[in-house]
Amino acid sequence: MHILARMMMRLSNLFVRTLRDDPADAEVPSHKLLVRAGYIRRAAPGIYTWLPLGLRVLRKVEAIIRDEMDAIGAQEVSFPALLPREPYEATGRWAEYGDGLFRLKDRKDGDYLLGPTHEEMFTLLVKDLYSSYKDLPLSLYQIQTKYRDEARPRAGLLRGREFVMKDSYSFDIDAAGLEASYQAHREAYIKIFDRLGFDYVIVQAMSGAMGGSKSEEFLAKADVGEDTYVRCTVCDYAANVEAVSVPLQTPIAYADLPAASVVDTPDTPTIETLVDLLNERFAKADDQWTAADTLKNVVFSVSYPDGSQEALAIGLPGDREVDPKRLEAYLGEGAVFEPFTDADFAKRPSLAKGYIGPGALGEAKAAKVRYLLDPRVVEGSSWVTGADELGKHVTGLVAGRDFTADGLIEVAEVRDGDPCPNGDGVLETARGIEMGHIFQLGQKYAEALGLQVLDVNGKLVTVTMGSYGIGPSRAVAAIAENTIDELGLCWPREVAPADVHVVAAGKDEAVLKAAEELSSQLDGLGLSVIFDDRPKVSPGVKFKDAELLGVPTIVTVGRGLADGEIEVKDRATGERRNLAVDTAAEQIREIVTAS
Repeated sequence: MHILARMMMRLSNLFVRTLRDDPADAEVPSHKLLVRAGYIRRAAPGIYTWLPLGLRVLRKVEAIIRDEMDAIGAQEVSFPALLPREPYEATGRWAEYGDGLFRLKDRKDGDYLLGPTHEEMFTLLVKDLYSSYKDLPLSLYQIQTKYRDEARPRAGLLRGREFVMKDSYSFDIDAAGLEASYQAHREAYIKIFDRLGFDYVIVQAMSGAMGGSKSEEFLAKADVGEDTYVRCTVCDYAANVEAVSVPLQTPIAYADLPAASVVDTPDTPTIETLVDLLNERFAKADDQWTAADTLKNVVFSVSYPDGSQEALAIGLPGDREVDPKRLEAYLGEGAVFEPFTDADFAKRPSLAKGYIGPGALGEAKAAKVRYLLDPRVVEGSSWVTGADELGKHVTGLVAGRDFTADGLIEVAEVRDGDPCPNGDGVLETARGIEMGHIFQLGQKYAEALGLQVLDVNGKLVTVTMGSYGIGPSRAVAAIAENTIDELGLCWPREVAPADVHVVAAGKDEAVLKAAEELSSQLDGLGLSVIFDDRPKVSPGVKFKDAELLGVPTIVTVGRGLADGEIEVKDRATGERRNLAVDTAAEQIREIVTAS
């Protein structure tokens, strides 16, 4: 009984202070309400302290994750957050992460980092202990604090510099084993996100710095999400915007097309000014010129984590822009890019700013620029583009006949109405919060760190790995973002900080006594209870705090007590009902266990 009594939290001494005003640095609703309701407090940009109520929610999220990971046979371990440089040097990620790593030295001048992720450490641990195919398959996981030096921490828990992550890794003898482990984790993730209580979607994704082949993301649907994803209106295709591919296009016959010609186009350094002039002076016989008829060549200066640099030009239809997130994914972790500046153009006089064409970017390579084309610039397609001379453009320039490039690149913005890569339907865009990411890593880390075991024939083979991540701390914000209303937080029952919030609405001693007795009865029945027993706080303030804190069931002991009744409110639906005081505890338990 003593242990159960600890489940009751009295607001008169609970370490929480609710706020009436939004914090000045809060950008998204979940951030505002988690701070206002006393769940978290800011310690530094992107770094938060978990207060008792917030920590209860976080621990419940972690418990759900542990339940489902244990159910597939994964075993929990815990690595240090302070890690040596050498393993990350061996895999190349000491350099690849660039400024994203928190780096430090010990008193002996040794290099260390605060772990952003732990592939290297898991790999080395298995290498240290296992040596035979008989030891596999194996899945290990941990729930641990990670650190990444985000350039722009924002949105509270959604993009922080310190955060909690569950990362798990599977180890198999071959690709077939990896596929089985991947599917087991995928099913576990579906169960986890179903239990967390928010809407989500599973999308194809890019592996990025993680490496590997197959990759999927679990995104919480949210208008404030930083990730854009697409879904087909006809088939089941869904993908993160970085992973969307342009459907293969058939080359166009161009034998009968006229030769390209250079035309004067003064004062047309932008696509808009060019299109206006084309329609004024070079009108089409049966149509209007549009930005889609033009080939835009955008040049970037790129710096890579290993210190190398390059100039990269991207040719794409003039009605499209380069999507920075897609380009970032293409270039890889730690790469920094920016559009060419006037100083960059001055170093390459063959590039006429505002009038760049494939001529200066093609085979001659006078400008020493790598030139990649959007797949929509298909062989045989005809374009209006820069003539590499101020005030001049070339019309009728045909891809494959008049110019080529160094390859293809898919970094153009994705739009509503774009064709589905599967060939049916069109794409619709939406926004989400990345909650989980699963990868078929393959042998990247095992090869780099020498993780091998003896197979059934006694031959050394490299182990095949999978990687699977979930952000528990981010999940707290995502759940909040998905369930809040105009009154405050509104937690799903399985992650709520308490089962019941009891409000003593009045200063009458009988009200306080009845509320105390009911709270104790609920506590004795095994329910976790927040009891608002604050003696000098008005009922109005207590009601607002109850709505703000977001516990699923709110019980009010007040004026109805004179008639032998208390009120029970469902926080999510707003539905209210009165219960007889004598049987209220048991009925409330039934309400809680049924939902």
